Amino acid sequence: MSPAPESRSDDEVLAGTDVTMLLRYGLTEEAFRTALFGDGAIAAAVTLDRLGVLPRSLVFVAEIVRSGGLAYAAGLPEPLPSPEPAAVLRDWLSGAAQTATGPEAETRAARWLEAVAEIVALRRSARGGTA
Repeated sequence: MSPAPESRSDDEVLAGTDVTMLLRYGLTEEAFRTALFGDGAIAAAVTLDRLGVLPRSLVFVAEIVRSGGLAYAAGLPEPLPSPEPAAVLRDWLSGAAQTATGPEAETRAARWLEAVAEIVALRRSARGGTA
């Protein structure tokens, strides 16, 4: 049995994870995919949760990505209801849209946003808040 991984604080995950770069390359390159859906999703969830983003908002953006694509979602004036998290998400989506131009990559991006939403919901549930 392999040893359990070392536990890291939210701040340590944030400090060691560049969500923009992981999104840019993790959607199209297999070598980055595990990191994108692991530390990348956790760092994104921590960031957005701290900014008060609700999971359902991220699921809604995932549907927009599925329907219109990354570039379309990145071009929305308010992909999230509040200005600060909207700017953060727009930056991530814009970076991803530069390299992830195919339908498979955009589907992966939507799945990643749903994974981030799930992590935000779990964090809220663990704190006793509503998801």
